[in-house]
Amino acid sequence: MDELRSAPPGAAGLSSDEAARRLELHGPNKVPEEPRTPVRRRVLQQLRDPLILVLLAAAVLTIATGDLTDAAVILLVITVNTVVGVVQEVRAEAAVTALSALSAPAARVVRDGAERSVPAAEVVPGDLVLVGEGDIVPADGDIQAAASLMVDESSLTGESVPVEKADGGDTSPCAVSAGTVVVRGRGRVVVTATGAGSALGRIAALMGAAPGPTPLQHRLARFGRMLAAVIVVLCAVVLALGLVRGQPVELMIVAAISLAVAAVPESLPAVVTLALALGARRMAERQAIVRRLPGVETLGSVTVIATDKTGTLTEGRMAAERLWTPHGEATVLGTGYEPEGRVLRDGETVTPGDAPDLAALLEGAMLCNDAALEPPSDRSAEWRALGDPTEAALLAAGARLGLDRRVLDGEMARVEEVPFDSGRKRMTTVHRRPEGGLRVVCKGAPESVLRPETLADGAELLGRAAAQAEVLARSGYRVLAVASADLGDPAERPRTWESGLSLLGLVGILDPPRSASQATIAACKRAGIVPVLITGDHPLTARAVAGRLGITSRDEELTTGERIREGTAGDLTGVRVYARTTPEQKLDIVQAWRGAGHVVAMTGDGVNDGPALRQADIGVAMGERGTEVARQAADLVLADDNPATIVSAVEEGRRVYANVRRFLLYGLAGGTAEILVMLLGPFLGMPLPLLPAQILWINLLTHGLPGVALGAEPVAPGTMRHPPRPPEESVLGAGLWPRILLMGAFVAAVTLVAGVWARETGRPWQTMMFLVLGATQLGVALGSRARPGSLANPFLLVAVGTALCLQVAGVYLPPLQALLGTEPLPLTDLAIAAAVSGLGHVVMRLQAWLLPERPPRAAVTSRTGGR
Repeated sequence: MDELRSAPPGAAGLSSDEAARRLELHGPNKVPEEPRTPVRRRVLQQLRDPLILVLLAAAVLTIATGDLTDAAVILLVITVNTVVGVVQEVRAEAAVTALSALSAPAARVVRDGAERSVPAAEVVPGDLVLVGEGDIVPADGDIQAAASLMVDESSLTGESVPVEKADGGDTSPCAVSAGTVVVRGRGRVVVTATGAGSALGRIAALMGAAPGPTPLQHRLARFGRMLAAVIVVLCAVVLALGLVRGQPVELMIVAAISLAVAAVPESLPAVVTLALALGARRMAERQAIVRRLPGVETLGSVTVIATDKTGTLTEGRMAAERLWTPHGEATVLGTGYEPEGRVLRDGETVTPGDAPDLAALLEGAMLCNDAALEPPSDRSAEWRALGDPTEAALLAAGARLGLDRRVLDGEMARVEEVPFDSGRKRMTTVHRRPEGGLRVVCKGAPESVLRPETLADGAELLGRAAAQAEVLARSGYRVLAVASADLGDPAERPRTWESGLSLLGLVGILDPPRSASQATIAACKRAGIVPVLITGDHPLTARAVAGRLGITSRDEELTTGERIREGTAGDLTGVRVYARTTPEQKLDIVQAWRGAGHVVAMTGDGVNDGPALRQADIGVAMGERGTEVARQAADLVLADDNPATIVSAVEEGRRVYANVRRFLLYGLAGGTAEILVMLLGPFLGMPLPLLPAQILWINLLTHGLPGVALGAEPVAPGTMRHPPRPPEESVLGAGLWPRILLMGAFVAAVTLVAGVWARETGRPWQTMMFLVLGATQLGVALGSRARPGSLANPFLLVAVGTALCLQVAGVYLPPLQALLGTEPLPLTDLAIAAAVSGLGHVVMRLQAWLLPERPPRAAVTSRTGGR
């Protein structure tokens, strides 16, 4: 390997005093961290929810009327909702902090003329930094000297192939960026920017403010405002009717306030929080950390998933997958850099003895190679590449054929080499053969190797090889050509080793898609979600990956960052693949989809994905391979980097939304029934159908445990076979309003009929109405189950049973009789009331069968061209 060029003046680096002065001037070499949100602010954010504000107003009214019991219940619901939300956010932040690690915990710098190790945060502009294989570049800088330096810049650019870096001299210095990884060689770098001024810092600054409310929060806010207005009007009507009929003013005011409290589904925040918390817990069991609790539901509303390629849909490591020799083709199977796997030719596994041409090709690729494979250790549970990932992929492919690198190196020791450089685009090594003589092996880009000056093969073979290289390149592969020649011992070193060689074959290398990626994309499309690919990689690579995964198969559905910059890309929502994009353009693409009315999820792992992750409706970051910037920008962090978890998260989100609607159907139907009873009762000869205390007791039992238990209902069958809900759809849309009115009218009718019958037969009609109204609503709760007849949610069965017992206790226990104004009923009347209330379950199941909830329209996907 070439030695580093002699360093120019300044090679002694900064003095310690000067470094300290610059550190004070420029600040530490850290990307500005997002300040931690104080607990008090988290609490206030929870309390600003519109429904919580309605409940706080209801609590104040109930306290004003002296109903401290119901006020305590309302305040308890508010407290539980707030505590659960805050605790989840704090836990998620702690989990992400545990995943986080400094991008470059230490750096080697030259200070006072001597090399020393300092914390990366203390690197300052002007420092002379030494980098070598495996180091993370601590800051932006210009390369002062380099020897075979190659850097992985995928976290910044999305380009999966490492980039060669060389000293360009004073006129055109070559630069490196903070957060990139040296995969081969070494170099001296003069730091030009640190912290917020580095490329990493500038990208992090694009993230801006946190995203706004989630789709569910928007829908519930609209619902809360509408409900508050309706309740005020109806309570005014009830108050007026009572006063017209001569009821005492104080009693009617209390009744109107009680009816307002009854009409408010005060358990809704608890239902939402429970459903979100259960979703977050299920996600945690699948190695997904929910950083913001509402993010669970947001995934259920997603209409577009925009995903990065490198490290997200792909493994983030190179694999030699296709082999071609003049005698035929073959495919290499295996995972990561693990040497286990096999090579297939014509569908059959082959060995070196079966396919000597493949053996010669991979032997050459393993000899002309500076990388190594590291087996699993405490540092990593998987095989790792030491050196250039492309060369490591060649070693893994040779091992999968059955070749042993150690045997090859032992038999044919390297005696000379011509290192790779960007001008020649090839590398050549010379080895001593066991039987005597030398073997020359050359590998490099096809356009550099497939030349008459290098190869002694005929024009026909060179033409075939060039055509095959083009086919592989159009399929997204990075293609390497390998050639060799056996020589006798030359009397003196030839002028060039790179001539008169024979072509061994071609190797197609790429960053392969993760095993779960294709199934993930297919599941998203079945669920009516439009997948799009946004990458900084080459258009051919992006198109090939998109085609493999089923994102798109049409060339016209691809555009590039250059076209976006020039303004010739047209409608950004009209394509499915975006290649060669910058972080700013990723942000533009996400905002374009959101501006078109879509709910967008963005997945990524690199620094370049951070701004888009933050601005999307929900950001999903990879936890293991992901950068700190990506993790901090995301709402959901996949600790195991498994994209299949995204589909599970979407299902959890849809379950949350379905359970919110399930509770609203149940709770608002009950509230509607209570309002109708209070409105229509006087016209049937019952001046005050229910006392305020009776209304509040029914509301406490029905909206309490049973209502909250509905939030734990399992996902309904077929949930992932429907498109997502249109973002503009109301939480009561898709036919929910008619079902609420139908069930409310039915429960009110049953209650009023029972009351009229009891009054006409001389029974305590008000107690009968009290019992029937509460019990019938509990029957509706049982009929609201997602999977009736199963034990999928035993909590609901227990809650309904407990509430029913308390409802009966309100009729027979003397202390409760005095509190509620009830009278004991004969057992026959109790049985009649129980039988009548059972109709609530029957009618609920019947209307679910006759009036099934309309599945979401497919307009979202058709509008965007999704297929």
